[in-house]
Amino acid sequence: MSVNIELDKNRKQIAQQKKSRGQLSQRTKDHISGYLYISPFFILFGIFGVFPLVYTAFISFHDWNILGGKEFIGINNYAVLFSDPVFWISIRNTFSIWILSTLPQLFIALVLAFILNQAFIKGKQFFRLSIFLPNITSIVAVAIIFSSIFGEQYGILNYLLSLIGIDPINWKGSTLATHIAIASMVMWRWTGYNAIIYLAALQSISKDLYEAATIDGASKTQQFFHITIPMIRPMIIFTVILSTIGGLQIFAEPLMFSGLGGGAMEQGLTITLYLYEEAFVRDSFGYASSIAWVLFLIIVLFSLFNLFLTNRIKSAD
Repeated sequence: MSVNIELDKNRKQIAQQKKSRGQLSQRTKDHISGYLYISPFFILFGIFGVFPLVYTAFISFHDWNILGGKEFIGINNYAVLFSDPVFWISIRNTFSIWILSTLPQLFIALVLAFILNQAFIKGKQFFRLSIFLPNITSIVAVAIIFSSIFGEQYGILNYLLSLIGIDPINWKGSTLATHIAIASMVMWRWTGYNAIIYLAALQSISKDLYEAATIDGASKTQQFFHITIPMIRPMIIFTVILSTIGGLQIFAEPLMFSGLGGGAMEQGLTITLYLYEEAFVRDSFGYASSIAWVLFLIIVLFSLFNLFLTNRIKSAD
């Protein structure tokens, strides 16, 4: 009898062990399947994101003409780059265009979003679609149109200026004029995009706040600065970060407006345009890679600064 009881216990233990091993195996399978589901993103990101970044860093330490061999030269490309006056001109142009385009753009986008969020506006869907259309317009078409608008001899803008007694401006002949023209393209294309983002943030604000402010006698301007801006501050910081990253990588607008070289005085030469010229015009891929990595580090520094600023603002609240 005791022998049968012992055998039953052994069978139960063996069955329980098999069951636990089966459960453990199933949990392991679930974990593996989860990682397999998300693996396509990381595989593609590694191939098209991480690998080009690492390989660009590797190439930046070489003197490499794509038709010839690679020669390791250490940090010589970076040493030449930081003593290159053309590179510093491209830095100046990039930041100048970024300031002229980003600050007015975000302010106008905020005002547009505030207006479109008002109850008395009719046909809101039409206006929302209208302000977003420039963002999906071909940048080449935009550059051609704006080149006509800013033409020295037959441009619409110079014609309008002549009506009020102002002499025609050579928009491609001076640094400030070129930067204003390029910045206007960027503003026209991205103001509506940011306005839609702000509008989505505004619609999440409780109407009770505006009603209470109206009862207390606050004007629309006071409501804008004391209710609207504080409530959508995180979204404003988000658009500032995106505009900074995009503004420092501006390429198509100066290329189409000023051409390769950025014009006669290099007034339209940006960092990415200079990078393009070094890589695909002069076939200096090692030097171009060093430019790309310096631009990458500049963007990282600005992103970290924005993160620091964001944390300070949150802690102040």
